[in-house]
Amino acid sequence: MYVCICNGVTERQVREAAEAGCTSVAELTMRTGLGATCGSCLGLAAELLQEARQPRSVPLPVLPCAA
Repeated sequence: MYVCICNGVTERQVREAAEAGCTSVAELTMRTGLGATCGSCLGLAAELLQEARQPRSVPLPVLPCAA
């Protein structure tokens, strides 16, 4: 999905930037150009960046027969 149509920045690019250490929308703009033209995408970009920066918990299955 395109997050910033003006500069052709996708959701995937936002997530990749977050994984590479991007921590703010301002930094995201510097890295990708997102929001540099009209700025209408900045709210969505902030949400996606925050979501991508949250640690993901992976549930570990409990082994009933483990000794």
